[in-house]
Amino acid sequence: MGELVWAALALVLILEGLLPFLAPGAWRRMFTEMVKLKDGQIRFFGLVCLVLGCLLWWWS
Repeated sequence: MGELVWAALALVLILEGLLPFLAPGAWRRMFTEMVKLKDGQIRFFGLVCLVLGCLLWWWS
């Protein structure tokens, strides 16, 4: 079980690092736009990510 958690963390880091590595300008623009979002919008996005992640985990 511990190996699976480390593998999942490694995959998250790889995916999070792809955009800044491949397209730093696009990443900067995206981050600048994200800072402009209201708290409720950020929370909704977080909720959608949590629900999708749970569904994918349940489905696999």
